[in-house]
Amino acid sequence: MKEGNALERSDLAGYAATSATSRGRRYHEEFRDNRPAFERDRDRIIHCAAFRRLEYKTQVFVNHEGDYYRTRLTHSLEVAQIGKGIARRLGLNEELTEALALAHDLGHTPFGHTGEEVLNRLMEGCGGFEHNLQSLRVVDELEERYPGFNGLNLSWEVREGIAKHSSPYDSPAPIFAEFLPGTVPTIEAQLINFADEIAYNNHDIDDGLKSGYINLAQLKNAELWNEVYEGILVRYPDLDVDRAVCQTVSALIGVLINDLVQTTADNIAKLKIKTQEDLRRVNVPVVSFSPAMTERNAQLKRFLFQNLYRHYKVERMRVKAERYLTELFEVYLKHPTLLPMKHQMKMEREGRERVICDYIAGMTDRFALDEFKKLFEPYERV
Repeated sequence: MKEGNALERSDLAGYAATSATSRGRRYHEEFRDNRPAFERDRDRIIHCAAFRRLEYKTQVFVNHEGDYYRTRLTHSLEVAQIGKGIARRLGLNEELTEALALAHDLGHTPFGHTGEEVLNRLMEGCGGFEHNLQSLRVVDELEERYPGFNGLNLSWEVREGIAKHSSPYDSPAPIFAEFLPGTVPTIEAQLINFADEIAYNNHDIDDGLKSGYINLAQLKNAELWNEVYEGILVRYPDLDVDRAVCQTVSALIGVLINDLVQTTADNIAKLKIKTQEDLRRVNVPVVSFSPAMTERNAQLKRFLFQNLYRHYKVERMRVKAERYLTELFEVYLKHPTLLPMKHQMKMEREGRERVICDYIAGMTDRFALDEFKKLFEPYERV
């Protein structure tokens, strides 16, 4: 059965990506139903093992530090919710947006960006490590679910969006020739960069306040947050602090989304982009905040970097995580027979370092901690 192009929404803007105009999949498949291509991609991502493992991977706080804090899974869901809201208002393809949001962190390591930095250092001279390319590797090679091929066999547009995802915390990744280096991706892919940022800025404030690592007095120095917070207090003068924080987070997300949608719509109109072909021809990013919001949002990010991400307790966990992952990598490299047999069998084809890197990158925080105990604590059962 063919994919259901006719089932795609008919009210999408001309510049939206559609299943009918997709560049297709790497491998031919006969499908059991006629869902549109990007809807199928979204569903495949949700059901893959790497997506489930995001539940126990660090966003800022390690899994055992508390049940309240965001994980890579809840972060990805928040990015999808924000991204879909933006996509709908701009007439974009919501299923492609959702697929990209849910897939953007599939290749992330345990222990957040510390894990990425450690693996990149350990893989120096062997191809390095970059989590966007690892996400692409997950969906192209590492998932093993279907007969006839490895990976999820996703649409070209989803794979391009994964490869070209960027944020202030990503190292620039080389773009494979397959994905047209030097060209902008779909507008859906572009907006994920901003939905990602909107999500983590706001939920990191929420988590930071809940943990006590930052407080409301400090946040008065973050102009954008303080303006919205004071507005909530004026509107609801008797509101308790916890509810006021929740309402501020919600309102601030709305402020950022409104600015992004309006600025992006203006950019699209100014550049006279009416089709996907126009977008590739013009070849400049069209999704952005206004200049004023860009600066105010940058101030908020600087606040989080200085006060939360470099808090001494976060730093302590970062140092411990660096030690765990470094020692795991080195012991596997010296004694590869410690790895499960299915991974040992890949070493001749993929190289010992890359297989070890894939294995560690796929770990959850708690699996990495358990593995460390099993290998280095003499009384721990193996």
